[in-house]
Formats: sequence, structure tokens, C-alpha cells
Amino acid sequence: MPFNFPIALTWLRIAMIPLLVGLFYIPDTWLSMGARDMVAAAAFVVAAVTDWLDGWLARRWNQTSAFGAFLDPVADKLMVSAALLILVDLGRVDMLIALVIIGREITISALREWMAKIGASSSVAVHRLGKFKTAAQMVAIPCLLYWQPLYAMPTRFVGGVLIVVAAILTVWSMCYYLKRAWPEIRARA
Repeated sequence: MPFNFPIALTWLRIAMIPLLVGLFYIPDTWLSMGARDMVAAAAFVVAAVTDWLDGWLARRWNQTSAFGAFLDPVADKLMVSAALLILVDLGRVDMLIALVIIGREITISALREWMAKIGASSSVAVHRLGKFKTAAQMVAIPCLLYWQPLYAMPTRFVGGVLIVVAAILTVWSMCYYLKRAWPEIRARA
């Protein structure tokens, strides 16, 4: 297993998941709800930035590896899933939206793994729809974690709209990937 700075950033993102979840188990007498929400949103933003940074550094420093390519999306999916489950528990995200987003992530991850196994991974390579979906999620989730107005920005509203946009893009991108993979699926069924 290779170890370099970009992979260390990915492991840091995974290590932040228990911190994010643990914040919501701290008694209100130790940390106010507003402070907890602010720390949780900041932790998610740091994780999102490390997601971008680890990939950029790996490419720039020529430190890409098969292990890093495997671990990075796993870390992303774990962080997003943990945040969505917290938001469902807090009543800030509808369960259906969380199920759609998490279900798509599992489905497309399995599809990509299978397509790689049969040598057809280029059919389900990351597409801009997936990137737009990720961008909408990465802005929506910290807004919904923060939950308070930020200066003049109504984070509840912005986060609520963007998470619905992310769910729509989630379904759209899943259909796109499944359509691209369909000839291989049908040929091997």
C-alpha cells in the first residue's frame, strides 16, 4: 500500500467522519447547538477541500496510484453518507433524498467495479453530470449542517434547494452511467 501526502489527506478525510458524527452526541451543556452546527459545517468544508486537494496534488506531483484511486471515492462516499444520515436524523433532509443519493453511490460504485473487472471501465468514467452532482452536494451539505443564516445568505433555503438539485442530478447521472453500461450488461446477462 503506497503512502504519500495525497493519500494522507484522503485518510484524514476518513478520520474526520467520527468527529463529524461525534459532534451530534455532545451534550448541549458542553457545546451549544449553534456552535456544534458551525463546527460540523466547517469540518465538512475541510473534508470537501481535501477531496479536491488530494486529487490535484496527486496529479501535480505525479503521485497517483491504484490504491489512491480506490480510496478517494470511498472516503467521499463515506463522508457524504455520514453527513446525510446526520441531516436525516436532525430532520433537515428528507429520507427519500438521502436514500436516492446514497443508493446511487452504491449502485454506481458497484457498476464501476464490475465494468473495470470486464475491462470496460471507460464506459462509466466520471462525467460532468457527476461533477455537477458532487458540487451541488458539497455546497448543500455544509449549508444544511450550519442551518443558521450566514450574513445575508439563508443557508437553510440554499441548502434545501441544492440538495434537491443534487438528488435530481443523482438520478440523471445514474441513468447516464447505466445507459453507457447497458450494452455490456445486456451482452453478459
